[in-house]
Amino acid sequence: MAKQIQIDLTPEEYASEAAVKRAVEKVLGRGLQAGERWQIVRRSIDCRRRHVVYHCTVEVNGESGMKNQESRVKNPVPGQPMLHSPFRVVIVGAGPAGLFAALRALQLGMKPVIVERGKPVEERKADIVGMVRTKVVNPDSNWCFGEGGAGTYSDGKLYTRSTKRGDVSEVLRLFVEHGADPDIMVDVHAHIGTDRLPAIIARMRETILSHGGEYHFNTRVVDLVVREGRVRGVVAERSDAGGPQTLHVEGDAVVLATGHSARDIYELFARRGWLLDAKPFALGVRVEHPQELINEIQYHGRGYSRLLPPATYSLTTQVAGHGVFSFCMCPGGVIVPAATAGGQQVVNGMSNAARNSAFANSGIAVTVGVEDAGCLGYLGSSPKLGEVAARRADGGVCDPLALLRFQQAVEQRVFEAAGGCIDAPSQRLVDFLERRPSSRLNKSNYMGHCVSAPLHEVLPPFVVDCLIQAFKDFDRKMHGFVTEEASLLAVESRTSSPVRIPRDRATLQHPQLQGLYPCGEGAGYAGGIVSSALDGMRCVEQLSGELYMSAN
Repeated sequence: MAKQIQIDLTPEEYASEAAVKRAVEKVLGRGLQAGERWQIVRRSIDCRRRHVVYHCTVEVNGESGMKNQESRVKNPVPGQPMLHSPFRVVIVGAGPAGLFAALRALQLGMKPVIVERGKPVEERKADIVGMVRTKVVNPDSNWCFGEGGAGTYSDGKLYTRSTKRGDVSEVLRLFVEHGADPDIMVDVHAHIGTDRLPAIIARMRETILSHGGEYHFNTRVVDLVVREGRVRGVVAERSDAGGPQTLHVEGDAVVLATGHSARDIYELFARRGWLLDAKPFALGVRVEHPQELINEIQYHGRGYSRLLPPATYSLTTQVAGHGVFSFCMCPGGVIVPAATAGGQQVVNGMSNAARNSAFANSGIAVTVGVEDAGCLGYLGSSPKLGEVAARRADGGVCDPLALLRFQQAVEQRVFEAAGGCIDAPSQRLVDFLERRPSSRLNKSNYMGHCVSAPLHEVLPPFVVDCLIQAFKDFDRKMHGFVTEEASLLAVESRTSSPVRIPRDRATLQHPQLQGLYPCGEGAGYAGGIVSSALDGMRCVEQLSGELYMSAN
């Protein structure tokens, strides 16, 4: 019978198979017997103490660990073909929620029909390169829109704090089935890497197509098909060489997995009078340090860095009722322009699998609630704009798009501070803390150009105040975090959706629209690749039960 034990290892011990074996035998209180095998099945790095250690879960005896995991994994959709029901599920969006919803639909015998506003991942890459070169944003194919969604170009972090969403191992298994490194099944904070994710996403498409699924790329949803109170499909506009075409894509249910930046979907709901809710989100900056400096801080000296991966960090604090936290930390990473339309400037971070750039970056974000939307007045608009945005005239009910308008306004102001383009407004951290412009900028790994801008004047005052206090607190927790070598780039505003598309807790359907399953980050029910994938699978499982029940 297999037995799991816990061991702690120094970096030197972890690098030596013989040392690991000795540690295993010490915990067992005996030597390993003939035929016994051991395998590390879970690992994490703990650098909170002076001496850095690996916390490892080791499985002893029998076929265990990743080698056995690889032999045990099932085909993602066993059998050829899988379709054994008449049901068609229309899935809007080919990000993690949409892709995993499609894979789960196939497992349950239903035909997934994916409608994606952007391009296949291979073509999407060319548009991203062109965006950096020309500084012109394609509103349907960019760092956020296109096959794979925003997660494809943000390191591929596979971590969720939720333990109630579903079987995380199933998501990881499907990634491994499609070419991800099996180590993601072992690492507590696993990642795939931006350079490897596109090929994995393409293989998922091949799986979906080969088992009876259907794709519509370059097809943007503009309305829902609603008959007799039930959503039967979507109305979409397809752009191709022959010009725009309008088409109806119909099915038995619709999974709406459009991502956190599909603002036109929120506008559609608002026009139609369908229920929406304002949802708190977070907004701030990207902070960038030399990776060597982060290694030195986290690993308590340079000596350990050669035995350890590029160091990460996770920071959080409270300032004046606002949470301030690190987000999407990218060791050995790059900062990218993540706007999804003209007139915006947004930044995000990503890393390749090796995480081998000379810079570390992380979003540092401040929570924003509906009560903060009144701060729109700082933008130089009408003093009443914030009040109007935050509340309706009919009884003071919160406008569901209040925080979306706030997000848009800040991105527009940052765009203007960049000179009306997707250059990144930047400021040295030490200058930001002193509220003074930077006369010079540090070297940056931004995929584009940086321009000096007084971010302490550009960003909303409450965000600036919270960031200043938070950075001081972070420096106490990570001495050396505040340094002349650190830079801030703006604006990190797409941490999550500022709008929630509500759904019934039991049925997961929209309260007014039977057959519509709001899903993932765009609906406000997930935050990251794994939680979005789990939510997509959960929605399909729910709708499957509803469809089969109604058919019997």
